[in-house]
Amino acid sequence: MSPWLARRWYDVVFWTCFLLFGFFFSLRVRGRRNVPRRGPVLVLSNHQSFMDPVLNGLSVPRYLAYLARETLFKNKYFKALIESLDAIPIDHKGLGKDGLQATLDALKRGKAVIVYPEGERTHDGAVAPFKAGISLLLKKVEAPIVPIGIAGAFEAWPRHRKFPRFAPLFAPPSDASIAVSIGKPIDPATLVGLSREEMLQRLAEAVDREFQKAQKLKRQKRGS
Repeated sequence: MSPWLARRWYDVVFWTCFLLFGFFFSLRVRGRRNVPRRGPVLVLSNHQSFMDPVLNGLSVPRYLAYLARETLFKNKYFKALIESLDAIPIDHKGLGKDGLQATLDALKRGKAVIVYPEGERTHDGAVAPFKAGISLLLKKVEAPIVPIGIAGAFEAWPRHRKFPRFAPLFAPPSDASIAVSIGKPIDPATLVGLSREEMLQRLAEAVDREFQKAQKLKRQKRGS
């Protein structure tokens, strides 16, 4: 697929999902201006549900490249879909050597790449500690790092449910409504000299702050 056609296809998927999530999950987004419009960007997001890649794509005003577990590429139809949306396969155990290099190559080409440092979907809705493996990538990144917090996706579709719960605009607000908050870019130079633990903690705290903001941004019941 040519780059021009790939972007038009991305646009079609974007606007279709934008309408669906806005209507069925009362999606709200704040902080889009915090994402640099040009040049490489590493986006770090909490991981609440299967819907997170879509939510990140709807929130970030850039064409995003995604890290996706290699097991998702086994079905040829789903493989064709996620590859058409610029998915980057990574080892099922985490960000291995190939995934690390593919991510760095995408950043060198000036792309915005989304990463989930928790390594898996949350079990309780909270932001989990970041996996140590992500530090290998962070040490090599020279691009701005943008923290994102997603709230409500866990309540809408947690890992133990087969089907999602909806929170449509025409219904009373519920905890399944979704919001996304995007923080200001972090200069990777500010992380130089930190230990691995300090670096991961600082970035996890940045993502958690956006998660807390997203919680307050969600469509709420009156008086809540």
